[in-house]
Amino acid sequence: MVSDLAGVRDLDDPALAGLTRAARYETLLGLAQANLRAERPVVLVAPFSAERSRPSAWAAATRLIPAEPLLVWLHLPPEELIRRLTRRALARDQPKIGDPASFLARLDLTPPAVPHLPVDATQPTAAQVSSVLAHLAR
Repeated sequence: MVSDLAGVRDLDDPALAGLTRAARYETLLGLAQANLRAERPVVLVAPFSAERSRPSAWAAATRLIPAEPLLVWLHLPPEELIRRLTRRALARDQPKIGDPASFLARLDLTPPAVPHLPVDATQPTAAQVSSVLAHLAR
């Protein structure tokens, strides 16, 4: 695995992200494109960190998608994010929960700079899904 070669497990670590991010997103978006062309519904789960902060990057990433994309921004208060990472207790999260202030300082917790649907991720999953489905039904 590339993570073994890079010596890191966190996909957001600059050393690993630099080696894998472009290929991961190219694959993700290519699969979305193929499924939409086959008239299959698509939901992509990814941070889209670079794309959500710059409209030109969002346009470039979604230009080949044969549908109108909807960016759903799930947001959490920082303390809830740390609580969930602690509860998840994965090895890759240990540096984050070991030094939460440094981890949070690296995050962009601002709303996306592109059109999006904000969803409060502290709400129960059913409420989050209902919010998205109600928006799509409009």
